[in-house]
Amino acid sequence: MHLRLYVEKQDYTRYTPEDHAVWRFIMRLQARHLGEHAHPVYRQGLEKTGISIDHIPSIDEMNACLEKLGWRAVVVNGLIPSGAFVEFHCHRIMPIALDMRLPHHILYTPTPDIVHEAAGHAPFLIDIDYGEFLQKFGEFGMKAIATKEDEELFEAVRHLAILKELPSTTEDQVSQAEAEVKKKAERITEPSELTQLARLYWWTAEYGLVGTPDDYKIFGAGLLSSLSEARSCLDDQSVTKIPLTVDCVAQDYDVTKPQPQLFVTRNCKHMTQVLEEFADSMAFVKGRAYALQKAINAKTVCTAEYSSGLQVSGVFTKVLTNAVGREYYIGTTGPTQLAYQNKELVGHSTDYHAEGFGSPVGEVVNVPRTLHKMSIDELKNHGVIMGELVELDFLSGVVVKGVLKKIWREDHKNLIFTFEDCTVTAPDGSTLFEPSWGTYDMAVGRRVVSVSGGSADREKFNTYPGLSEHRIPDRQFSAQEKQLFALFQNIRDLRDKGGFAIKDLENLQKEIQSSFSSKWLLHLELLELYLQVDPKHASVPALKSTIQNLAHKEPEMGDYIKEALGMLV
Repeated sequence: MHLRLYVEKQDYTRYTPEDHAVWRFIMRLQARHLGEHAHPVYRQGLEKTGISIDHIPSIDEMNACLEKLGWRAVVVNGLIPSGAFVEFHCHRIMPIALDMRLPHHILYTPTPDIVHEAAGHAPFLIDIDYGEFLQKFGEFGMKAIATKEDEELFEAVRHLAILKELPSTTEDQVSQAEAEVKKKAERITEPSELTQLARLYWWTAEYGLVGTPDDYKIFGAGLLSSLSEARSCLDDQSVTKIPLTVDCVAQDYDVTKPQPQLFVTRNCKHMTQVLEEFADSMAFVKGRAYALQKAINAKTVCTAEYSSGLQVSGVFTKVLTNAVGREYYIGTTGPTQLAYQNKELVGHSTDYHAEGFGSPVGEVVNVPRTLHKMSIDELKNHGVIMGELVELDFLSGVVVKGVLKKIWREDHKNLIFTFEDCTVTAPDGSTLFEPSWGTYDMAVGRRVVSVSGGSADREKFNTYPGLSEHRIPDRQFSAQEKQLFALFQNIRDLRDKGGFAIKDLENLQKEIQSSFSSKWLLHLELLELYLQVDPKHASVPALKSTIQNLAHKEPEMGDYIKEALGMLV
């Protein structure tokens, strides 16, 4: 399967004891806050999808729960192409980022991480309507047309995200990459279907609220997984609340900044209704010359489907229309695939149609029935006979004349007429195909009923970009970092087994004070153990004071450290 390229194996040992402590810190604060402010399904969904507050989830454990809901999860490494992302959802597969955000990225991480996608999205899969929304989003997303500019912007963003995670990256490299992202973004003058669909997803599944603008709960995964925005979004003075409509596709967003407005959906069914309303405007629904022109403007691989069911996948460069705007000839340039019901037809791969494909669309003069619906005998009655010279005069004025060598039929329908020694002329007499070019395969169909993004058979014609040559290397740890992790692990072991002695805590405290006096999370976890065994121990006030002092030195994290401290004492 072509999506396997993006799937990684979760090596649970790669998560350090500090990673688990960071997860626990985030989840404990969010559990308290979201218990009051999130949609009621959220807390129940955490439990039912195998997500613990105390440790980073195992994908295997999650899947044991998700399969009961008709879903499953796979882990992916960082940013994956939008097309692949939506296709996973179409197959009821939730892609979950492999990495865990680092301590200095607790509030914001430049790349997707497991907090956002496991603890943000997965819990709502227990809501059948939410699962239906995600799957439909995947179905429509697979059909959305993306532009060449979209693809270039994705590569620039992916490169920037990776640079920000590489220890060796310089400030100049980041600045250059940010400038490249800005340049690519400025080239996009009109949002593509895929961009508009991404906006709809952003304002619902990522940053949506549920209820009414005056009485709402937090719903989107981006809010649920963000310590800061899960709180700031409740400020009605600084964050405008707007009832969700399809107009949200016109609202762009900046992933690096808090959102100045949020949309409020009534419920998951409402989201699906808005999604379907947007889908009605898409090229795969409208078809015809309008959709073909959109594909031409995109300059990416798209699929045009004839009324016969034949699918033509390639980069469209030609659509000829008559006075009333109806398409009568279409063409691609470069590798092209012919398919039926999303399966490539044998002998009609991109290797065979490497230079492109062109064919008329429409009906033939003096033929009472649509050509693709006629039986072999009916065709013979109108002079369309295998092995003989055949001339087809289309109503548009296109003329196809050559020796008919083969008719490709599927489900009692004619899909392709293959000619030798064939000439195709346009209504103005110009040549569209001549015998010296070789065999001519003519698509059969009255009109183009649908145009969608990507190829028909993605296994045989994969248009997704490959993995980046720039990869985030496995972390290498110093002796001091390993000592730090050992302390986090010791604290976790004591908490898990219980029945520990004060002396154990005193020994840990000495080591922490000696080597890691500035690590507020380490102090916080140790204080929790002291409070469990002896709340009146002399070390308790000293630890509280240390944590408060460290909080003052953390301008962004200070309030959250104090909030966590307040939960303990």
